[in-house]
Amino acid sequence: MPSTASASAPASASAPESAPTPTASPSRRLALGVLATGTLMTVLDGSIVTVAMPAIQSDLGFTPAGLSWVVNAYLIAFGSLLLLAGRLGDLIGRKRMFLAGTGVFTAASLLAGFATSPGLLVAARLLQGAGSAMASAVSLGILVTLFTEPRERAKAIGVFSFTGAAGASIGQVLGGVLTDALTWNWIFFINLPIGIATLLLALPALPGDRGIGLKAGTDALGALLVTSGLMLGIYTVVKVEEYGAASAHTLGFGALALALLAGFLLRQAKAANPLMPLRILRSRSVFGANLVQMLMVAALFSFQVLVALYMQKVLGYGAAETGLAMLPAAAVIGLVSLTVSARLGARFGERAVLLAGLVLLIGVLGLLTRVPGRAEQADYLTDLLPVMLLAAGFGLALPALTSLGMSGAKEEDAGLASGLFNTTQQIGMALGIAVLSTLAASRTESLTEAGRPAPEALTGGYHLAFAVGAVLIAAALALASTVLRRPKGGPREAAAEQDAGQGAGQDAVGRTALWTDRERI
Repeated sequence: MPSTASASAPASASAPESAPTPTASPSRRLALGVLATGTLMTVLDGSIVTVAMPAIQSDLGFTPAGLSWVVNAYLIAFGSLLLLAGRLGDLIGRKRMFLAGTGVFTAASLLAGFATSPGLLVAARLLQGAGSAMASAVSLGILVTLFTEPRERAKAIGVFSFTGAAGASIGQVLGGVLTDALTWNWIFFINLPIGIATLLLALPALPGDRGIGLKAGTDALGALLVTSGLMLGIYTVVKVEEYGAASAHTLGFGALALALLAGFLLRQAKAANPLMPLRILRSRSVFGANLVQMLMVAALFSFQVLVALYMQKVLGYGAAETGLAMLPAAAVIGLVSLTVSARLGARFGERAVLLAGLVLLIGVLGLLTRVPGRAEQADYLTDLLPVMLLAAGFGLALPALTSLGMSGAKEEDAGLASGLFNTTQQIGMALGIAVLSTLAASRTESLTEAGRPAPEALTGGYHLAFAVGAVLIAAALALASTVLRRPKGGPREAAAEQDAGQGAGQDAVGRTALWTDRERI
């Protein structure tokens, strides 16, 4: 691996061109709105599709196994291209990558809406995933270069994080309404006005940047290894439920995916101009935040998806009613992330806020292990509303994690750090889907064979998934308590740790100032 000095020299020379100061943007608030809207569109699409799956299957003639590819095609393309897209954004310009990704996603949504066959819809979903990866991978990178002052950045990240939580809940409601009132095609057509508006506003609002140049990180072999490794790995994980965790299919493809990713890391250690400079992993904040996020997202699959299934299959809620029932969670997450998380982060530090959020999330999943197995025994106000309110922990944890995950990246690595953070999020989601849904299905099957009624058997499966999710959150809490511990020496040591192997960048100044503010308080 090249030395830090040699790796950062070219970037330093081009830094004035690669990322303008915040004042170079016509309006940072407008830019934040554009980035949040782009995120809302992609998150909305992910949750809105799940509600319309039965209608899609009936209209296009999907087989039960083939229907899963409406989701899997998007997940595989999205998760496997995030890291590559993030680095390419650093090299050729993050604004260009965001515009290109938003354009691809919008065009693919139009194609999906007009799909007349399963193959055409799956192809459109692949393109949607690719476009979403291109735009999402650089969004955080643009945000952290726009908002360099720690308190402003914390508020901006709170807005950005809220958008993701709101999009998931809005998607469930909107998907049910559009599918019932119109047709499933409109769940894709709804992206057109949002995408076009985002493109038109992004052109003047986002700061222009030329990137640090392809010569600073053109690594075709590394790109091939990481993209194929991630693609194969995510494919293996999402097919675990079909083939089984110990099957030859899972073990064989899983081993191959790990071999490709190991080859990628070896390549990055030796390449003169690596696609992913390994210096980014030397930061405890970046490394630890990504691991914590993977565990947290995997666990929260049981909240986002299995709670909705519980409401529909056990309590008999409709699609729109389920979305409305989960709106209090989105509201409280929004309230906390927009108004409280930044202030608490400035007062106590992101690590403390993250730990508090994880404790609340353990409470969420702990309460869900006790929900009744019969509709007549359940009461929304006593059984589910407290769960929705405790979801405020997500409004604390995600902004803090995002700040920590981006804090150790230099300006020219911001897109890469953003892509890495989004990649671990997708890996965590895929693992959560594979592991928790498999456990729930297995437990439900065993209870059904034992003669339990279908609603009770389903609830028993969900209880197991919720319990395992709580254990994953507890593991994330333990990891955050140790790996993300505050440096003992205060401001100077904090900055030194974040800058180890990375050079002294503008972000280090902001971090040192933040530590100084906390010491003063």
